[in-house]
Amino acid sequence: VQLVASGGGLVQSGGSLRLSCAPSGFTFSSYDMSWYRQAPGKERELVATITSTSGSTNYADSVKGRFTISRDNAKNTVSLQMNTLKSEDTAVYYCYAYWRLLRRAHWGQGTQVTVSS
Repeated sequence: VQLVASGGGLVQSGGSLRLSCAPSGFTFSSYDMSWYRQAPGKERELVATITSTSGSTNYADSVKGRFTISRDNAKNTVSLQMNTLKSEDTAVYYCYAYWRLLRRAHWGQGTQVTVSS
């Protein structure tokens, strides 16, 4: 099982980045997909989730209206479009997969996002 995240980098405040995650080794369409982030000295927090079946989405209040999570089950990818980035968005972002039926979970490696003010 692998979840390879990409797209992180350094961006100025107000800029945009698009993160992508390419899972492999499991049935992607069965899993709810999420992005988490962890800033230095802080706990890991949930940023956004998209469900496996209906594609319903949920966002942390801090990113609502700025971030958009999406998935392509045909291509086995999940993305996070991040707009109007702020310095407080600086963190390592992780891709996370969860199969509710079997309670299986997989974490990806992180990708660093740094927003300069």
